[in-house]
Amino acid sequence: MIGRLRGQLLAKQPPQLLLDVGGVGYELEAPMSTFYELPPVGGTVTLITHLVVREDAQILYGFIRDQDRALFRALIKVTGVGARMALAILSGMDAARFAQCVEQEDSDALIRIPGIGKKTAQRLVIEMRDRIDGLGAGGSPGIGMPRPAGGERDQALADAVSALVALGYRPPDANRMARAADDGAKTSEEIIRSALRTVSPP
Repeated sequence: MIGRLRGQLLAKQPPQLLLDVGGVGYELEAPMSTFYELPPVGGTVTLITHLVVREDAQILYGFIRDQDRALFRALIKVTGVGARMALAILSGMDAARFAQCVEQEDSDALIRIPGIGKKTAQRLVIEMRDRIDGLGAGGSPGIGMPRPAGGERDQALADAVSALVALGYRPPDANRMARAADDGAKTSEEIIRSALRTVSPP
């Protein structure tokens, strides 16, 4: 199994990215908690990975931090929670915030994440109680990305809307959230982060 990759970032469009490792291009999917910390395209990055093998596909997931992958692996063991939902959870909150929700039995915060209903949120709280030790040391990710110039504004907003749709939001909601979060200077990653904070406040 592939557990770690280090290489040149060739492309990134949440939730997908392309990494060149020794001339081989690896396609990965990653949560927004990882995208917030990626270098610009062309930079070098190390990702901790998890490979999901299905009958119709093999999907490689990448994470910046060990605790994010650990939470991802714990989440996909919960009844009714697949890799796509686990990715959405890690995009809506970091490991520390998720652990807090479980400890405080705050299912309402989990319901704000697309794809998670009341029953699933309650199941997450119950089944993750004994699995959250060591998952809450993440801290808040920082953003070190250059701000887009005027000519890139529409593209940054479009990329943010596309990423929110990929995370499970309906297109009209994704468009509304992205426009409300955009101040005219944010990168697409910053727009997404601000938009997600409006539905999953710290």
